[in-house]
Amino acid sequence: MRTGCPGTGCTHRDRLRGGTDGRCPGRQVTGTPLASGEPLVSVVVPNFNGERLIRDCLTSVLGQTYPRVECLVVDDGSTDGSVAIIEAEFPEVLLVRRGQNGGFARAANDGLRKAQGEIIALLNNDAAAGPTWVEQIVATFRRHPEAGSVATKMVLWDSPRIINSAGDLFRRNGVPDSRGVWETDAGQYDQEVEVFGASGGAGAYRRQMLDEIGYFDERFFMYCEDVDLAFRAQTKGFKCIYAPEAVVRHRLSATGGGPLASYQCGRNFIWILARDFPALAWRRYWPRVLMTQLGLAWQAVSHLREPAARARLRGQFAGLRTMPQFVAERRMWAQGRRVSDDYLVALLT
Repeated sequence: MRTGCPGTGCTHRDRLRGGTDGRCPGRQVTGTPLASGEPLVSVVVPNFNGERLIRDCLTSVLGQTYPRVECLVVDDGSTDGSVAIIEAEFPEVLLVRRGQNGGFARAANDGLRKAQGEIIALLNNDAAAGPTWVEQIVATFRRHPEAGSVATKMVLWDSPRIINSAGDLFRRNGVPDSRGVWETDAGQYDQEVEVFGASGGAGAYRRQMLDEIGYFDERFFMYCEDVDLAFRAQTKGFKCIYAPEAVVRHRLSATGGGPLASYQCGRNFIWILARDFPALAWRRYWPRVLMTQLGLAWQAVSHLREPAARARLRGQFAGLRTMPQFVAERRMWAQGRRVSDDYLVALLT
């Protein structure tokens, strides 16, 4: 998931509708081979009031060792000086301006539509990519034609020996998490392995996969939109590979956090459970899921004086209130599954 979560125009219904492929335990998709030579890579940076952050971010993108990088910034209605900085100091960047803040998912989708690359990477505006980040992403896709996405290593900005994310995971108790979060980097995540999903804060996607499964569901606004996408990708047989040498430094929650994030996480966790959590996982782990949600609610009730706690409760209630809609969508997009519940449950941690 995009790190920092406490504790548009996309017609998502049509985009989530799949084909009628039969199910099998672990049928993987072999992607179209990358273009010979050096395929174009588009790096999309959603920006909202990133005046203090955007220089470091864009300087890192434009300083990549990989020669064919297209950089797009989708400004989501910023009211600070970040747009002026981009226009004055980074003329080679394609700037897409939105009139108002529609959330990370919508801004990212606008960038995905505008991007021309065969590979599209997302990068938070509060992050800076290492110089070989794109090069390592391309190399990983070449080694793994079955991969629809690549997860990269995120470390803390001021403490780069501390891991922020080594790919996304999803727990059997129904809560998404970041692999390796808060651990000291001692080489334990230096292996190129398959993971559940890529963080939307520093992940890369094969265009072929996005064309098939669709973009982010914009109702998620911010947080867990990448988790939903990862479930959809895995369901269609697209794997995610973690690239340990593709490193990004991240200023944790520099553009998120607070009551809004607590509300979004409270609501979006339930949406994920309603639409994405496998039926077999529900049958096996529903007591864990229930106790976890009750525990989160009790924790919030115990701190009701805090705005973030009240927001978490409101989010959980909003998720429950709209849950039937997501359950109905679950039946719709499950028709295009290429893998079994056993395969999906094996991905859970």
